[in-house]
Amino acid sequence: MNEPFAVAAENPIPEIWYGIPHGYVQVDLDPPVEQIEDLVQQVLALPDGMRAQAEPVVQFYAGFVTALNKQNARACLLGMHLDEYDEPATSVITFSTVPAHGTSAKAIIAGTAADTVDGSARPLELPAGLAYFSEEERRTPAPGRPAEGNEGPLMGDIWQGTVAVTGSGGSEIVVIQLVTSAVEMAEDFRNILLGVAHTLSFTDPSLSGDEVGAGASKPESDSVVTAVRSVFG
Repeated sequence: MNEPFAVAAENPIPEIWYGIPHGYVQVDLDPPVEQIEDLVQQVLALPDGMRAQAEPVVQFYAGFVTALNKQNARACLLGMHLDEYDEPATSVITFSTVPAHGTSAKAIIAGTAADTVDGSARPLELPAGLAYFSEEERRTPAPGRPAEGNEGPLMGDIWQGTVAVTGSGGSEIVVIQLVTSAVEMAEDFRNILLGVAHTLSFTDPSLSGDEVGAGASKPESDSVVTAVRSVFG
């Protein structure tokens, strides 16, 4: 896993830093309008056969980004790995923030882990603060069209892991989720998710202790997540 690394935006200052694991790439959740328009024009200029294949991809990207923004997603990473049969195994990691609505975020985290009877959630001590981890396998609608004659949407199994961490101000919860259809690789993806969670930081890791203490990297409540480096080997 890469070391946490971030470059401060001009305004506002980033409030979350984290490592981007090998095999993942950052998705731009706030692409410039010009970039989208240019992409659409490129698709429209393609030959008919290629255009028919490219249009659903662009539409999926637009819908994907819109859905994440509606859910207060702050960042998204797409991953591609190979399973034991050298087949692609894809996954998605998202970072989002949830307000505590006047209740202590720390109390919510501690209470959730303590009140889970089936053991699906357990407490975690992370460098960034108190957290809990939960996981589940479930059946959900899958992308694609059902075979002719089949009623209802395509269905598939997914593994979903969630880490919830108390935010830097104590009034919000940072939620990190990893979802994959490669349920047989759940242990591997669990390790990836927990590894990312351990890199989470609310202060710029490039600053010295004196600079952090002096408030040189004080986060702003309305800041946007910035993650800026992904190294692929």
